[in-house]
Amino acid sequence: MPPMTSCKDGKGQMDNGKYVRYTPEQVEALERLYHECPKPSSIRRQQLIRECPILSNIEPKQIKVWFQNRRCREKQRKEASRLQAVNRKLSAMNKLLMEENDRLQKQVSHLVYENGFFRQQPQTTAALATTDTSCESVVTSGQHHLTPQHPPRDASPAGLLSIAEETLTEFLSKATGTAVEWVQMPGMKPGPDSIGIIAISHGCPGVAARACGLVGLEPTRVAEILKDRTSWFRDCRVVDVMNVLPTGTGGTIELLYMQLYAPTTLASARDFWLLRYTSVLEDGSLVICERSLSSTQGGPSMPLVQHFVRAEMLPSGYLVRPCEGGGSIIHIVDHMDLEPSSVPEVLRPLYESPTVLAQKTTMAALRQLRQIALEASQSTVTGWGRRPAALRALSQRLSRGFNEALNGFTDDGWSTMGSDGMDDVTILVNSSPGKMSGVNIAYGNGFPAVTSGVLCAKASMLLQNVPPPILLRFLREHRSEWADSNIDAYSAAALKSGPCILPGSRVGGFGGQVILPLAHTIEHEEFLEVIKLESIGNCQEDTLMSRDMFLLQLCSGVDENAVGTCAELVFAPIDSSFADEAPLLPSGFRIIPLDFGVDASSPNRTLDLASALEIGPAGSKVPGDYSGSCGSLRSVMTIAFQFAFESHLQENVASMARQYIRSIISSVQRVALALSPSLLSPHSGLRPPPGSPEARTLARWICQSYRCYLGVELLKPTTDGSESNLKTLWHHSDAIMCCSLKALPVFTFANQAGLDMLETTLVALQDITLEKIFDDHGRKTLCSEFPQIMQQGFACLQGGICLSSMGRPVSYERAVAWKVLNEEENAHCICFMFVNWSFIP
Repeated sequence: MPPMTSCKDGKGQMDNGKYVRYTPEQVEALERLYHECPKPSSIRRQQLIRECPILSNIEPKQIKVWFQNRRCREKQRKEASRLQAVNRKLSAMNKLLMEENDRLQKQVSHLVYENGFFRQQPQTTAALATTDTSCESVVTSGQHHLTPQHPPRDASPAGLLSIAEETLTEFLSKATGTAVEWVQMPGMKPGPDSIGIIAISHGCPGVAARACGLVGLEPTRVAEILKDRTSWFRDCRVVDVMNVLPTGTGGTIELLYMQLYAPTTLASARDFWLLRYTSVLEDGSLVICERSLSSTQGGPSMPLVQHFVRAEMLPSGYLVRPCEGGGSIIHIVDHMDLEPSSVPEVLRPLYESPTVLAQKTTMAALRQLRQIALEASQSTVTGWGRRPAALRALSQRLSRGFNEALNGFTDDGWSTMGSDGMDDVTILVNSSPGKMSGVNIAYGNGFPAVTSGVLCAKASMLLQNVPPPILLRFLREHRSEWADSNIDAYSAAALKSGPCILPGSRVGGFGGQVILPLAHTIEHEEFLEVIKLESIGNCQEDTLMSRDMFLLQLCSGVDENAVGTCAELVFAPIDSSFADEAPLLPSGFRIIPLDFGVDASSPNRTLDLASALEIGPAGSKVPGDYSGSCGSLRSVMTIAFQFAFESHLQENVASMARQYIRSIISSVQRVALALSPSLLSPHSGLRPPPGSPEARTLARWICQSYRCYLGVELLKPTTDGSESNLKTLWHHSDAIMCCSLKALPVFTFANQAGLDMLETTLVALQDITLEKIFDDHGRKTLCSEFPQIMQQGFACLQGGICLSSMGRPVSYERAVAWKVLNEEENAHCICFMFVNWSFIP
């Protein structure tokens, strides 16, 4: 029997009962090959033996086993590392949840105390009335507060430090204490995979939001990102540091001036005069807290700025604590008074809702931190050869450019053009050199223009009963329904050296679109993509229209279940080279919801986690079901489009822009009407409208004609008359719809299933033609069967595929078509019944 050698430190291999001990030189050679090729072929292994004489005494099969074991150890090591990271994350989350539980227990105790106080208040009030009526104190929300009196301060470092220390104390009481009554934000369920624990305020001055979460970044890096507010807060126009003062404890006090863009043309922008205090606590936590400065505090004041409304930031900020094993635990508090009285009443929910503040500001900070942490751990190259940070910068440029055009500040070079007699569309012009840097505009003969500028046409409109995410998704996926291909070509011409003339003088246009994804955030809240518009038409080879056009597009707010989310679609024409320094003229849509259903801060709301996890008939909610108790779903849509123009064509481009925006408004209104949930939907809890005599008569004709031609009953016989026939027809499971007998048949009636299948409403039904819902095969089949329908009275069609008004494919098992006769037995319309239909995923 051959001798065997032992194996130490896992370096031995066993084959057919024989152990092999590898020398350090042999292990080094094998490791070197492993790093080059973890899974070498048999030829490569034999080559290794030939190239390395020190491996000559080892059989190829033994080397194969070594590589198998090495790969197994590498896999185990990676899995162990992953599990350790998950364990650290769960431990940190457990610690965070324990702290949150302690805070909630304190809040419960506080509420119990308030409840007992209110029970005793009548007796206490009576006793005070009989003993002392000169007390100057007041009772507010169950607590005994003295009338606040700020001690006199000055603008000296000592006075500012006093304000800073007071801000720190108030911020910490909100972040980890009970200074504000926090309730869980609707739709946000805490857990290891969630963005964090999100809460909104109830019953406090202004609006406030709070977030707790874990991020894989060190505290100093977190502080650096959060201080750079313009990099993650899309509504922030500028943050200017006016002065920096060091403190004796190693902290800093900064005086800041901040401006926020207005979200719509119907409101003014906001600005803030702030004090920011950065310090390190005794436990090593990093704190950045802020508050507004005003003359009532005795601190320095800032004069009001034209076109801005001075808003107030109450003590807010960030508490960043180092996490064991790396990363940080962060608490964020945003607390503002946005002066809602300065905006029209219809817009006040935007400025009075803590949900909006949480979505736009608080959660945006957490998402930015998590996105940067992900990019740091996965240094990859994404779409079009760009790294995630570069794509994130592109999305920032798109969003910022859209906000600049929407607000049109004079210090950015914008000025207002005169109206054409109607105030529905506002035209702004910007001729500053920086705005047009890099844009190449030429005359029709190819010679460059002497001067040029940018024109922005903008408008706002109020929408009823249409969910913003659904409307935005339609605008994104069906550009041809609202966009003018000639104007797309005009916009693209500004980026190329070629003819640049007004739309309408070209033949052809852009056909279908192809969406090429570039990147998305980790919560899939935002998509950055390139839209390729394919050219069509009769164009010469050397013209722009014969080439494809590209749009850089930013889409956000498409989650139908997110409460209070602003939906945006912003795009800009780009050249196929897609250079980083290429100019961008962003245009697009912003849809802001104004109704948020049942207010999560309502005192009647159940504040336990179980209420957020309800299942079954009582607690389930269909995704995208907006038929809440509010009765209506209002939103404001703001449209802003930018056009480059030659100086001598300013008036012509302005006229074109007005007409274009008005045509888009008309298209959006038509689409919104079709997309709005039907008031007859059984999910809405609303009753169908009273059946008119005409509707009852049509239902009777449909049933009688079906019985006459097919010999069976369409509906089960009832004794309740035509009213019951209409009700039964309306709730029939198959899609039943009638179309007119015209050269171009249009639909005149459909039951609830028919409306659902066509994805439309009774109001918009008559805008849909019969041929539009069939594909080419279906149209050919209908044309061949139509004579039989008119002569024989009916026809049975084989199953196939048709299209809804939104372009979604619908399959059906079979269809029946029959001629509907009136009382004089004349043909009134054609009725179709689609059996067992369903949308194709």
